[in-house]
Amino acid sequence: MLKKHKVLVANRGEIAMRIVRACQKLGLDFVCVYTAADEASGHVRLARELGGEGALYRISSYHDANELLAVADESHATAVHPGYGFFAEDFRFARRVTQRRTRLEWIGPSWRVIRELGDKINTKRLARSLGVPTVPGSDRPIYDEMEAEEIAENLFAFQAEQGVERPVVLVKASAGGGGMGIEEIHDMDTFRAIYRRIRNYAKRQFGDEGVLVEQRIFDFNHLEVQVLADRHGSEPLHFGTRNCSVQSTGRQKRIEVAPGFAPGELSYGFEAQELLDEITGHSLSMAREAGYDSVGTWEWIVTPNGKPFLMEVNTRIQVENGVSAAISRVNGQDGTDLIAEQIRCALGEKLGYGQKDIVFDGVGIEYRLIAEDPANKFSPWCGRIDRFSWKDEPWLAVHTQVSTTEAYQIPTEFDPNLALAIIWGRDLAEAKARGFAFLDNLVLEGQDSAGNGLRSNVEFLREKTANLLKFS
Repeated sequence: MLKKHKVLVANRGEIAMRIVRACQKLGLDFVCVYTAADEASGHVRLARELGGEGALYRISSYHDANELLAVADESHATAVHPGYGFFAEDFRFARRVTQRRTRLEWIGPSWRVIRELGDKINTKRLARSLGVPTVPGSDRPIYDEMEAEEIAENLFAFQAEQGVERPVVLVKASAGGGGMGIEEIHDMDTFRAIYRRIRNYAKRQFGDEGVLVEQRIFDFNHLEVQVLADRHGSEPLHFGTRNCSVQSTGRQKRIEVAPGFAPGELSYGFEAQELLDEITGHSLSMAREAGYDSVGTWEWIVTPNGKPFLMEVNTRIQVENGVSAAISRVNGQDGTDLIAEQIRCALGEKLGYGQKDIVFDGVGIEYRLIAEDPANKFSPWCGRIDRFSWKDEPWLAVHTQVSTTEAYQIPTEFDPNLALAIIWGRDLAEAKARGFAFLDNLVLEGQDSAGNGLRSNVEFLREKTANLLKFS
């Protein structure tokens, strides 16, 4: 039986709400934090409803570690769940949480694992030591400009030998993630200026000016493998694959589909199921070697001829965990909750099942509903949501911090994410049809301070649904 704990939910919005519900499911107490900007957030309403005023603490910033830990002490919390973003992949914060005098349980990978796999260089070295394919380029942070130039020149030459008409090299912060701190170069004439810009950005944002220089791979699909492990050394497990290739111009995901390909319904220029099995096997071998002990995601790019390359490891629960859970059945039971599994394992329980006990059923689609203008480089829209509703269906789950009964002002301090909608179908065709039905029945209206109507990505999602999992 799970030991009694009180979990500090060190996050906001829909992920905070899902953590609270997972705690409730497991019989755990919780405490939530919020800022003045989030007074109307759904996670505040839910915490008040389920835990009363004592389950809520107002803070000045979600980025203030001292303030979060002060709340933990005052509320007598015994564990911290960071969600995603903020401190989720900050190994220093995770270490502080577990090594302070009033020790707290960290609901995530151990700080050592975060430190090792959160660094793209260490990840690349580990992958290569296990024969896992990685993107050609540097396998350690480059701090010397001349060395970086030499690597870039070699990559351009390699692409020319392969017949690439317009070769491209990526320059990116070694400690970055989420599509940030990455730029493309097309020739050596611009390399030096871009290298210096990324190095300075990396130093400001991550405190480490290390830079990676890699080959740019075009026309790829972005796939992920969802991994889960406990802290008892049990064999790490996977909860299938996801395809996250529908993204904004800034490489931010907008639709995720599980599993990553549909070999039974679509044809590919390679053996799609063999590819999915290959990247799953590689991901588990790395998790095993690294002593992984929580949820995590192995991110891959796959070329049109079916060549996979490991991109990075995300040492946290991800936004899209729900779409993997939607197709996963543990011991024949519907309703897999990966956040609850993460919490349960972090607080000392064994997994209690093996890979043979997990089966996959159907296809899941996750839409990220965002107040943004896709026609204008996905620029964020700020204003008030006046109406927000959808038709409830047994195959639909919507996670949102936005009120459906009263007006909601989008906080300008955060990304204008409105909701996650997860659709399940028996196959890709049915999932897509249901996806269209959800979008058609969605009511989403609002206006900005000048009286202009809401801008959202709903039409973009509808447009992209038609070709999901087709390799383009």
